[in-house]
Amino acid sequence: MKIAIPSESGDGLNAMRSGHFGHAAYFTVVEFDSDMNIVSTEAVQNVDHDEFGCGGVIEHVLGLGVDGILAAGMGRPPLMRFTENGVVVYADTTTPNVGDVARLFAEGRVQRMSPEAACQH
Repeated sequence: MKIAIPSESGDGLNAMRSGHFGHAAYFTVVEFDSDMNIVSTEAVQNVDHDEFGCGGVIEHVLGLGVDGILAAGMGRPPLMRFTENGVVVYADTTTPNVGDVARLFAEGRVQRMSPEAACQH
């Protein structure tokens, strides 16, 4: 399983999480084995939101081949578009470090984002 975590830097598991997926500088792609052990990480620079818009960011993430995205915040249109494309959106608003939230995800302690929890903008 592979998930993308919006991140402020390309520091992998040591990066701080971005508060909103569309404006993240990077996505830290974390791959887990069948036992939910982290087997690899890759920091991928995001496209410029101002140049490509939210749709461009969504397409960029879809092109990473991830099964899920774990975000602190996301609007309803991107949430629906990811869901329609088979990418599960997870939410955590309290854990600022990429590695820490990846471990919480591996332990099953991160929930799916509901449409009601999506940002209203």
